[in-house]
Amino acid sequence: MSNKIHATAIIGPEVKLGKNIVIGPYAVIDGEVSLGDGTEVGAHAVLAGWTRFGRDNRIFPHAAIGFDPQDKKYKRGEKTLLEIGEKNVFREFCTIHRGTVEGLGITRIGDNNLFMAYSHVAHDCVVGNGCVLANSGTLAGHVTVEDHVIVGGLSAVHQFCRVGKNAMIGGCSRVVQDVPPYSLCVGGPALVYNLNAIGLRRAGITADSMKHLKEAFRIMFHSGLAKQTAIEQIEREVRLTDHVKHLLDFAKGSERGLCGSVKEPSNGE
Repeated sequence: MSNKIHATAIIGPEVKLGKNIVIGPYAVIDGEVSLGDGTEVGAHAVLAGWTRFGRDNRIFPHAAIGFDPQDKKYKRGEKTLLEIGEKNVFREFCTIHRGTVEGLGITRIGDNNLFMAYSHVAHDCVVGNGCVLANSGTLAGHVTVEDHVIVGGLSAVHQFCRVGKNAMIGGCSRVVQDVPPYSLCVGGPALVYNLNAIGLRRAGITADSMKHLKEAFRIMFHSGLAKQTAIEQIEREVRLTDHVKHLLDFAKGSERGLCGSVKEPSNGE
């Protein structure tokens, strides 16, 4: 099928459109925006800047994607980038900003993510694949989110924090340190309660892998040991599956420190 562009939509001269594009009433697309095949842009959505979309993205009404970052370091007119993968959904009024420093600044979003209404991804963030930012979930600048993460509604992640794969952040949380992979975190500040057991089962993690991760979590977060001591004990006593190794690598690479933990773990359910 050919592109379907409503007569009231405004398309700038530098915009590049793929095939089978649908653009709704009063949408505005300006700047060096590139839309991959099969992308749908809803009524009154606004896309701008140096922004590249992959295939089959859906942008709902009033989303604002590709605008200048909310960063005082940014100089008006600097060419900074936003790269978006395939099959993402951007719901009403969500905002996604480009990077900050020309030649270096880039915001990257992977594939198959859902950004619910009023969610926000700030400058220079990296979001992996299969993530969900619930309503009004917010990422500050330079945040890294690994694959299959859920950020609960009205939660905010501090700048330069990392969120590990398959983690779930509960609603109304304030994240000021790194969220470990596979964890269930909630609170203000967010604390580790236990494994994100339900999420891991849904992701197809085997019972055997869960057993070793659970033991690693017990040592790392509920033994009272310092981080380095806990890492050394895990390396001695726990089977180093791929998931356990990723947890350890994430912890070793943490610059802001890991989220604190409750004294007694929940049942992870």
